Amino acid sequence: MFTKAFIPYGGYFSSPFARWQGSLANENGIKLAAATAKRWLAEKEIDAGLFEYLFYGFTIPQNHGFYASPWAAAMMGAERIPGCIISQACSTSTTCVYQAALGIEMGDYNKAFTLMSDRCSNGPHLAWPNPKGPGGELETENWLMDNFGNDPWAKNAMIETAENVAKEAGITREECDDLAMRRFEQYQDALADDRAFQKRYMFPVELKISKRKTITFSEDEGVAPTTAEGLAGLRPVLPGGVHSFGSQTHPADGNCGLIVTDQQTAKELSSDSGVEVQILSYAFYREKKGYMAAAVVPAAEKALQKAGIGIKDVKSLKTHNPFAVNDLYLAKELGIDAHGFNNYGSSLVFGHPQGPTAGRCIIEMIEEVAQNGGGYGLFAGCAAGDTAAALVVKVTC
Repeated sequence: MFTKAFIPYGGYFSSPFARWQGSLANENGIKLAAATAKRWLAEKEIDAGLFEYLFYGFTIPQNHGFYASPWAAAMMGAERIPGCIISQACSTSTTCVYQAALGIEMGDYNKAFTLMSDRCSNGPHLAWPNPKGPGGELETENWLMDNFGNDPWAKNAMIETAENVAKEAGITREECDDLAMRRFEQYQDALADDRAFQKRYMFPVELKISKRKTITFSEDEGVAPTTAEGLAGLRPVLPGGVHSFGSQTHPADGNCGLIVTDQQTAKELSSDSGVEVQILSYAFYREKKGYMAAAVVPAAEKALQKAGIGIKDVKSLKTHNPFAVNDLYLAKELGIDAHGFNNYGSSLVFGHPQGPTAGRCIIEMIEEVAQNGGGYGLFAGCAAGDTAAALVVKVTC
């Protein structure tokens, strides 16, 4: 359990998420994330030079990704701070925040910045040397699609892991469609009153179209209008499966950032001195191969145990749910209502840029807890390789 790591209230942002091959499809994810963070810091009147370390998280290589962390730091305006790259599939943001908190706890530094981004669009197509191939032919890999479609250890596609869990737990197509509809309705709450909830944390992206023209990208792109009738009419992705394209997430592009500091610095940087956000615990788990969606439950239970609380103590539960079965299984195992969490939507609806997805969910979780007077927040989400990670925070108002 952490005792020294805090997130300044309001010390975070998430860009809107763009649909796959949409508005951000041709932007270098590292450059865009750094530029967005620089503008956000300027608006907050925070000097990037005060940070002592940068954790940069991404999962899909971008040009010059070899230098991602120190390059991003320099572009943000912090030319003299070191950093490292973290890539842990869909748990990337959670692990970046954890590593930053761990450094605070150990006294390695007092002020860290976590920056996460991904551009799933126009992913790299890699060629690997293959001396034993016929005629010396290259071995190729489409980074995004090939890895979504094949786990080299479990020998299955990601959606197969969700179907495996659904079959073992007795989860039906109707339950998946019903939950997908519920998540879409919850996302509509985030758009109410001129997007009042999203405007608590969402920061627009500026795109330079030409030397003279710059446009602002300020709202999620690619959220599909959803109806119960429309969901029922979709074919299952796999024959006999419970998931359609309406009850699983979609690849996206975007970025987010969170400040992690000691308690005193968090107070100084907070947008509201009356609100305190403390990081309490982090946990991880790996399930049997081919059952990724099930890994979330033990990860969440371990994080709650480390924090010294139970699921009934949680004011806001947010999950990364690439498949509807994730939340249905979690609710079944923890004895809670699947319709009662992921308020204001989830990655099932607004998309999944991988690197920043969990970060945005953590940010929304903090804001929801603060909006409701404080308490505990739990984030939990799966990741490639049948793994999962979870994080507990305490918000005091």
